[in-house]
Amino acid sequence: MDLATKIMQAMGYPGITIVILMENLFPPIPSEVVLPFAGFMTTTGPMTVAGVVAASTLGSLLGGFILYGLGAWFGAERIERFVERYQKYLTVTPKHVRQAQEWFERYGVYTVFFCRMIPIMRSIISIPAGLVRMNLLTFSLLTVLGSLIWNGLLVGVGAALGASWPLVSHWVGLYQDVVKIAGIIALVALAVWILRPKPRRDQ
Repeated sequence: MDLATKIMQAMGYPGITIVILMENLFPPIPSEVVLPFAGFMTTTGPMTVAGVVAASTLGSLLGGFILYGLGAWFGAERIERFVERYQKYLTVTPKHVRQAQEWFERYGVYTVFFCRMIPIMRSIISIPAGLVRMNLLTFSLLTVLGSLIWNGLLVGVGAALGASWPLVSHWVGLYQDVVKIAGIIALVALAVWILRPKPRRDQ
């Protein structure tokens, strides 16, 4: 993490693009830490919030393209085997990959937009988009829109908090827990609806 912040401090906007690109490929670099720090940097130097958001969104798009390409090139089985082998370093499991694919198959292209605002899934969702060879222009548009919201929020809060920017990662952790709980509730509700007794029709 120190390396990521040093790159951003040394290179400015290009450094932010590189770090966020890498964050998309390697989730151990959490955006909920590096983006608030980038926002904090706007209070101590010449960079602007708009410039940081643009640079980070470009990094998100480039990272999304790489994962999209991997999905299109390797296929589901080889990607799962790769993740299973290196999950210790990626902090991503084959279950995450399967879950992203299931979400994509169930909810379609809108998943690309909404998952850009969910930790871990924001990166992984690009893989199933590549697996089904989703229209690249649509993928790019939804990735940019979702990333703009996520990046803008974290950068803006980091700039507003100033030196207290590390608090953001705690809030994002709570948000992630809420998303998980909401997902579990939704799955339980769906199961109850599917398994509910069917009304008998009069003969």
